[in-house]
Amino acid sequence: MKSQTRGGTRWRRFAVVMVPSVAATAAIGVAIAQGALAASFSVSGQQFQVKAESLHGWGFVQYGAIDKTKKGDKPVAVVGINTAKITKLCQAVTVPTPFGEVGMKLEAGSDKQVEATKLYIDADDLKANAKFTNVDIGVSVSDTSKGPGPAKPGEDNRGAYVPGSFAQQADEVEFTDVDQRAWATSAGTFTLPGLHMGVSMGAAKC
Repeated sequence: MKSQTRGGTRWRRFAVVMVPSVAATAAIGVAIAQGALAASFSVSGQQFQVKAESLHGWGFVQYGAIDKTKKGDKPVAVVGINTAKITKLCQAVTVPTPFGEVGMKLEAGSDKQVEATKLYIDADDLKANAKFTNVDIGVSVSDTSKGPGPAKPGEDNRGAYVPGSFAQQADEVEFTDVDQRAWATSAGTFTLPGLHMGVSMGAAKC
């Protein structure tokens, strides 16, 4: 979502920029659900909501960075997870268009968990209950080893992080009642069983 922290682009936006793009976005969503396409797009500068009943991850890292968007630089906290399983995932975005607000909501993982590898989320607000196993707080971002780790500056057209700056990492993490505001997301693979996506006029919210 160009983020640049692992460099960059993250939630590599499940965003509908214009009404005519809805069909193409739906096709991409289906491809991701079938595990045929990595979730990788450029940061649009449009925030979106992400909620989940639970997220269980193995190999966790978190650090600060800057996402470069068409609306300017955005400070974010980047979460990187090697392997994640998510229950009842919901993503919602509302986009202004010449025809009024268009909302898109994507839901998956109600009966079978969503699975992701090399998952990165760039967010500026997060609410959840959290449990960390073997956590290291205050480690240099350049020396993190438990998560997927930041990409080298400039990779994936992402934003910037400061080498040697503050980070935290853990062998395992469990979040429940997750509600966050994100600028971008990316994953090596993102499998969405039971995918349902709805597009409508008006604001969307999980």
